[in-house]
Parts: sequence; structure tokens; C-alpha cells
Amino acid sequence: MKGSATLLIIAPDQRGLVAAVADFLYDHGANILHADQHIDAAENLFFMRVEWDMTGFDLTADTFEEVFSDLAEKLRLSWRLEVSSRRPRVAIMVSQQDHCLADLLYRHRSGELQCDIPLIISNHDTCRALATFNDIPYFNTPIASDNKAAVEKQQLELLASHRIDTVVLARYMQILSGEFISHYPEQIINIHHSFLPAFTGARPYHRAFDRGVKLIGATSHYVTEALDDGPIIEQDVVRVSHRNQVSDLVEKGRDLERLVLSRALRWHIDHRVLTYGNKTVVFD
Repeated sequence: MKGSATLLIIAPDQRGLVAAVADFLYDHGANILHADQHIDAAENLFFMRVEWDMTGFDLTADTFEEVFSDLAEKLRLSWRLEVSSRRPRVAIMVSQQDHCLADLLYRHRSGELQCDIPLIISNHDTCRALATFNDIPYFNTPIASDNKAAVEKQQLELLASHRIDTVVLARYMQILSGEFISHYPEQIINIHHSFLPAFTGARPYHRAFDRGVKLIGATSHYVTEALDDGPIIEQDVVRVSHRNQVSDLVEKGRDLERLVLSRALRWHIDHRVLTYGNKTVVFD
């Protein structure tokens, strides 16, 4: 393998974990580039992310599991290995608002997002021009009250045929079914235009305005069957005042949505996120 590899670990906290993993990598010729760890004392859980240069490393992606399994079993590690030579394949789903889509496509084109985007799926034709400009296939799958199951089946077939790893909902204004979500556990990233858990569901800016809040926010999270309740990856806020109308909140919120979603996707494809329960650890 060329480039780098990243090992992500969750395990019961115990003495010697860092040393054991570092010694294993050293014994196989790894040159460690980055290492970080975290302990959740309340849950007695240990989290680790370690990245190393593959030059001189004597294991391949295929042989790593077999050789590492004894140590993983001994230390009760839940782990996964990611290699930089394999670029994640990301699909974007969008409805009519294009600000998040445009931002993601710009960051992808500029090289900030190290992934492939083989397709864009929408339930409207509004954003087709953006896809065409970026030379990405665009599939319009209109949804009505009586065809949602059939449309989701079509969408899943598109995702499978393009070998998609991760799905990004860039203001895709449809609730995904449990069947759809089950195909991509912890691989569907949503942007919600509120500082969750406040103002879940529809029209959060209007409800924030009605409540007279002084801060509005945006939240990017993994999608679960519970609406807007999946593990949170990133959040940000901006101040508002009594002088701001709903339109002002929407305008301010769009900037937050773009930033929060792009950060979440970047951390996800850089393999910096570990989930446990309904929480995440996001390594720097």
C-alpha cells in the first residue's frame, strides 16, 4: 500500500492500550504520523485514532486483519482500518435549496474534500445546472405521497450501482425511511438548520423567531430513524437580536449550514469520527 493508513479503536479502558498498539505498529515497520486518544471516564471507554506512513510497513490491508486480530481480541478492541489509497465515494441528495450543494461542490473541486462524488440525487430538477457545471450525473426522482417506497428503491439502486459509501443530505427535505437508513448505518450525514436538540423538524427558523432566541445554529449529524436525533458531528451558532426578522435568521443560518455540513463531511471522510451510543468523538 502507498500513502497512509488510519486505525480507529474503541475499547474498554485499561492500562497499556496505547503502548500495545504503538508496539504492534512499530514491530511491522510503521512510521506514525498522528496519534490521538480520548477516555470517557463515565462509560469507561477508550478511543484512539492513529495514522501512519505506509512506506516500509510490512502488512497490506488484506493481511492486517489476520495479524492484528489476536491483539484486538486480547484487548477487546472494536476497530476499523482505513487506507488513503481508497477514496470514499459520496452521493449528495438535495431538494430545491442549493447553498449547501454549491458549497460542497466548490470544496470538492478545489481539493478540500478528498472524495469522489459520482452522482447527485434530487426530488426536484432545480439544482441540475450546478451538477452539469461540475460534470456530475444528476438524477431527478420526484416524490409524491403514493410513491415514496418505489422512489426510495430506485434511489437505493442508484447508490448501489455507483458503489456509494456515504450519503450527504444537503438540505434534502424528505424524511428517509428506516429501510433506506438501514443500508447506510452511520454513513448518512444530514444538516439541520437548528442548534439541536432545539427546534427539531420543520420550520426551525420560524419557531426560533417566535421564541425570541438570541442564538441560532446549525447541526450536522448522522441520520437515524429518530428524526433529527442521530449522533452529532458538528454544530455552530451565530447571535441574533430583536431587530432580526425571519428572513434575517434564514440568511444568517445559510452561512452556518454550509460551514457545519462541510466540516462534518470532511471529518467523516478523513476518518476522524467515532460513534458510540448516540454520541461521537471527533479527533482533531
